[in-house]
Amino acid sequence: MNSGILSNFSIKDLENLSGIKSHTIRMWEKRYAVLSPMRTESNIRYYDSANLQKLLNITLLHQHGYKISQISKMSEEKLGLLLRQIISEKSAKHHAVNGFKMAMMNFDQTLFINTYNALLTEKSFSEVFHQVFIPLMVEIGMLWQTDTITPAHEHFISYLIRQKILTSIEKVQVLGHKREDKVFVLFLPYNELHDIGLMYLHYEIMLNGYKSIYLGESVPMQSLRDVKRLFSNIVYVSYFTVEPKAENLSGFMEQFNQEVMGADSEFWVLGKMASLIKNPPNPAMRTFETITELVNEL
Repeated sequence: MNSGILSNFSIKDLENLSGIKSHTIRMWEKRYAVLSPMRTESNIRYYDSANLQKLLNITLLHQHGYKISQISKMSEEKLGLLLRQIISEKSAKHHAVNGFKMAMMNFDQTLFINTYNALLTEKSFSEVFHQVFIPLMVEIGMLWQTDTITPAHEHFISYLIRQKILTSIEKVQVLGHKREDKVFVLFLPYNELHDIGLMYLHYEIMLNGYKSIYLGESVPMQSLRDVKRLFSNIVYVSYFTVEPKAENLSGFMEQFNQEVMGADSEFWVLGKMASLIKNPPNPAMRTFETITELVNEL
């Protein structure tokens, strides 16, 4: 554990990070002394990273059928041995998500890399992204909304995930593209900065043998018109997380249809805001609920 990090958690933080209700944590603590909280001068409980790590480990064991009364009697060595034994293909996802959460909470880059490398011995990068990174990012979103983590935590873990996507992209870029029937152009609309999902799609599109042009975040419509003049059979792909705003969605789609779409082009959109698109102005404009759904179309 990195002793240079001051990480103090409330019982509500522990609930949000572990999924175990506060009243259950209090009961385990009182009845079985599984955690060792500290107290403020005003007698309010708080917990350190060691308590959080132990709770996450206990949660994993509990999910695998071990009773809290059994777990509470185990030594640290026994607990560690048992955890290693049950981290099978079935539980690797949950264990890795917990490992990444601990890395995030402690700004521990080494723990992130070690957890990631251990996953890669069992899974492909695509499997890691779908089975671990996507659930992790969903949890991070909820943790941010409940004030359990700060924007700094989110930026730290997002950068490391982005780094692994870029490494995987580089490996498929050198293979070149073999399919000529479509060209994919990936972009985020103006003021949209959430790029992890789009970057991963860039990887999947190239892995499937297509030419993929990644334009990145906050792309003005003019840049898309420039690309339109250079290629045919374009599939534009975008991710609407916060932009365009709900009240501007129909106007954006209409402008895109008039200024960018061609007779041979398509527009595929994902993201929270994309789910609000009900009647796009062109049948070649499609929305997808998940990354997996879009990848299955490739």
